[in-house]
Parts: sequence; structure tokens; C-alpha cells
Amino acid sequence: MSTIDATVVLITGCSSGIGRALALEFHRQNFYVYATARKLDAIASLQQPGLNIAQLDVTNQTQINTVIQAILEQVGRIDMIINNAGFAAVGPLVEMPQREIQAQFSTNVFAPLNLIQQVAPIMIRQGSGTIVNIGSVSGILVTPFAGAYCASKASLHAISEALRVELSPFNIQVVLVQTGAIESNIGHAATDRLTQTLTANSHYQAIMHKIRERAVSSQKNATATEDYARQLVAQLSRKNIAAWIVLGHHSRWFTVLRRWLPQKLRDQILSTKFGLTQLRSPSS
Repeated sequence: MSTIDATVVLITGCSSGIGRALALEFHRQNFYVYATARKLDAIASLQQPGLNIAQLDVTNQTQINTVIQAILEQVGRIDMIINNAGFAAVGPLVEMPQREIQAQFSTNVFAPLNLIQQVAPIMIRQGSGTIVNIGSVSGILVTPFAGAYCASKASLHAISEALRVELSPFNIQVVLVQTGAIESNIGHAATDRLTQTLTANSHYQAIMHKIRERAVSSQKNATATEDYARQLVAQLSRKNIAAWIVLGHHSRWFTVLRRWLPQKLRDQILSTKFGLTQLRSPSS
């Protein structure tokens, strides 16, 4: 076992976007980093002294056990975990296949909670630790055609709130990051998955272009991943870390809309924006 003076941080979902930028920024700030992803070749270029890579599908228990055990054998502790891995399932919720909804929650909700359950006992033994969950404005303001994704992020927010209080007696901080529009591959990935969520006889066929627009909407006027990573790592490096961090374009504006805009007006705006006002019941 090596003696490491730096803070040891484990990050999931580092193949691109936020995860990759965070791995590089944490390393620049002299953290001892373990960057993980489902495909090892996607993060091979990250490997360097102080920035380790490991294969980790967050829904694979065997891989979770292997990665955690390897870190403990190498450095003896885990000081911080960043639950970043996730994807966005886009499409009309009433027509979305159950397998896709289950995959959404398996990756975005159950996987981070499982990782926390594996790492928390280690942190309790250490007497300290920080758990960071990458949430989203989508968990605050729900939009059409992203119901499954919005629900998964709202669930992660609720889990974070409960864990923050439950783990506080053990000197473990739980931080939720309410993320706005950030440059990433999530929009392209969501578009690619539309073949699994959209049906040829969909009741929403007339506004399919609006569904496709929703898949990539987070990439319009998005904050650069490097800027996001720099700001987040700076906040996570503080002695007193905020329990709820808001970062990225639209992150605060969405909260204002959800809190202060009357529901009927909000529904009307969203229906118009996403083309739902163009649809009519067959019986009309």
C-alpha cells in the first residue's frame, strides 16, 4: 500500500464531458484521482501519475467491488466520491418502454446509491469523507419528453437530502450539485437512444422534431465543461463545502421558474415550446 498525502477521489462516468473534465481538474489541483468509465479505452488517454483509470460500469456489482478493493489495496482510503455517471432517456413517458425507464433509474438512481452504500462504511471507519452527487435542473423543473430523466434526477436530489442528514454524525458531507446546461455528450447520446424509445405509430409523430430538439436542448448556450469543472473543484476544495451547489447556464433561472411561475402558465409555456398545442385528440 502506498502512502498518499493528497485527497483520494473516485469519479464515475469519465469517458467524456463533465466526468472527464473533473478528472483532469482534480488532478491539476493535486488530488489523487481514480477516473472510471464503462469502456477502459475511452479513458486510456487520462492515465498519468496521480490520475489512475479503471473500468467501471456503475450497474455492475462485480466491477464496483473490484474497483473499490483495488483503491483500498493501493492507497488505503477513499476521501471523496463523485457520482457523475448517467444518461438521459428522452421520449413521451406514456409510450416509453419499461426497459428504458428501468435502465434510466438503474443508472441514475440505484447505481449511485449502491456506490454510496459501498463507500460510506469505509468513510465511517476513516472518520471523514465527502459524497458528491451530480444532479440537474431537470430534477427541479420537469419538462415534456424528459419525464424519466427528470424523475431520476429528482430522486437523486431526494436521496442526497436524506443522506446528508443521516451521515452527518459520522463527519461525512453529502453534496448535491444542481447542474445547468453544460457542454457534454449527453444530448448526442440521448438522440442515439431515441430509436429505443420512439415508436413508428406514436401519438406524438406529428411533433417528433420537438422531441429531438428536447434531446439536445441542454447543449444550447451551454457552459464549457472546463469552466464547470474548475468552479466545482474550487468549491469542493473549501474547508466548508456548501450542501447544495448550483452551477451552469440556466441553473438558477429554472429554479426561479419552478418556484414563482403559476402552474397553469408554466404548463402553457412548456406545451407551446414543445409543440404539444399542435396535437389534437382523434375524437376532436
